[in-house]
Amino acid sequence: MQFLNPTKGTLTLDEVIGDICEFVGAGPDDAYKVVIGSDSQNRYDRGITMFVTAIIVHRVGKGARYYIHRRPSREIRSLKQRMFTEASYSLLLCQEMSEKIPQICGEHLEIHLDVGEKGATKSLIKEIVGWVTASGYTAKVKPNAFGASKVADRYTRSLG
Repeated sequence: MQFLNPTKGTLTLDEVIGDICEFVGAGPDDAYKVVIGSDSQNRYDRGITMFVTAIIVHRVGKGARYYIHRRPSREIRSLKQRMFTEASYSLLLCQEMSEKIPQICGEHLEIHLDVGEKGATKSLIKEIVGWVTASGYTAKVKPNAFGASKVADRYTRSLG
């Protein structure tokens, strides 16, 4: 799995984890949040759905780093299926990161979901949030889900 960081370029997941550990190690007394969020957008002209999952490490009050992974898929027209697929990609990455760096991810890990009280996804909130919280993670929805609605969304819209 390859990730893109705007400063460091293309990184493997192990390199991302090393960079996160270095970032956290530079400010061990600071507060951190690790956010994982996914977004998707259909590319009808290409017959695909582009999924983007973002990892954001926020040193509270002192900046952040982020890494994104793009994953094209066959076109998924069902909004419900796309939202659940986004959540599943975030959950899978959370699980893998929690196993590799539990001391950083632990209770600081949040999954940001691209669903909210306004719009077509409001009927999906209860199901998806319930799934994420039953999996042991904190779930955030729009407008508090910047990992999905801002960072990942930016990269679903750019060509890649």
